[in-house]
Amino acid sequence: MQSTRKLSMAQVLACGAMIVTLSMGIRHGFGLWLQPLTQAQGWTRENFAFAIAIQNLAWGTFGIFAGMVADRFGAFRVLIGGAVFYALGLAGMALSTNTFVFTLTAGVLLGAAQAGTTYAVVYGVIGRQVDPAKRSWAMGVAAAAGSFGQFLMVPVEGFLISGFGWKEALLALAVFVLLIAPLAFGLREPGFAGGAAPHREQTIGQALREAFTYPSFQLLMAGYFVCGFQVVFIGVHMPSYLKDKGLSPQVASYALALIGLFNVFGTYIAGTLGEKLAKRKILAFIYLARAAAIAVFLWAPLSPLSVYLFASVMGLLWLSTVPPTNATIAQIFGVAHMSMLGGFVFFSHQIGSFLGVWLGGYLYDRTGSYDIVWYIAIALGIFAAIVNLPVREAPISRGTPVPQPV
Repeated sequence: MQSTRKLSMAQVLACGAMIVTLSMGIRHGFGLWLQPLTQAQGWTRENFAFAIAIQNLAWGTFGIFAGMVADRFGAFRVLIGGAVFYALGLAGMALSTNTFVFTLTAGVLLGAAQAGTTYAVVYGVIGRQVDPAKRSWAMGVAAAAGSFGQFLMVPVEGFLISGFGWKEALLALAVFVLLIAPLAFGLREPGFAGGAAPHREQTIGQALREAFTYPSFQLLMAGYFVCGFQVVFIGVHMPSYLKDKGLSPQVASYALALIGLFNVFGTYIAGTLGEKLAKRKILAFIYLARAAAIAVFLWAPLSPLSVYLFASVMGLLWLSTVPPTNATIAQIFGVAHMSMLGGFVFFSHQIGSFLGVWLGGYLYDRTGSYDIVWYIAIALGIFAAIVNLPVREAPISRGTPVPQPV
């Protein structure tokens, strides 16, 4: 007989938060390697940007299947595999001697690793193990942990690069990221003992048909596309943008750290507000505020102070889309297939990430400027604010025609 015992919320949040801290914290600093790595290897910025773009696309693609496996067999096995892939990908990134191998390791392998160690998998455990009344708040805590990881890890990565070299820094992180494996033991769900999945009312095919014919799911995917475009473009290319404008590399490191610090508060607040306010309105506000922040940043005279102010504001908005988006998915469709459905929405996010990071490198190499991509990010922010407003958050009524938003 299958166990109905649940993990304690404290255990789920502690282990889940530390896993996301490591996984998200390391990846947020990849932009710090753009210039030292490309200069040492004699590659272009587009070479580096393309590999990171593939990483984001691979993350989204593998995330769908990682979600399916986690829903079927539990998150534990997926997290262990993800930790191993992460270590191998970082080591391969350091030891690559040509752009093809670099794309396979920094792109495909690290993308697969992140699919198995970040939000979709961890949020599946939270959705199943945490009471629905506390779910949005708990997701905010986990997202805040990822933000704290950025605040914590980006300065560490900058120190490792400056103190030991870019290659040695990657190899050190390859060892460090294996800490995810022992933390995964804290997320072994009793209901998945022996590889048995809890009873589910729908098959995978039924769940997918229901979601993809439901307009609100499509709108959430469209909004998350924009989220990926904005944050990955800024995270990867802002250090080089600031250096091109004559600011020191330390300004970029501090800016990325500030994004992480303020996102601790932003994601926690978004998760908490999701228990009280309509999540679609929270999402619309976040996207519109991002567009306004980018516009003001480009308009104002550039200085370290303006960079730090921009980073602080963007930090409040950075991953704050994650808790309300995932909580809305759970609220509409339930938690049985949450990791898989979250993986599909995140795939849309990663298509946006691919375009944001690749276009940044492509257009810079051809125009010598990032301006066009900044303007695209503003326009997309306005678009995302508009498409989130019609989302219907009420639980779907199965066995009846799917309602259309009005």
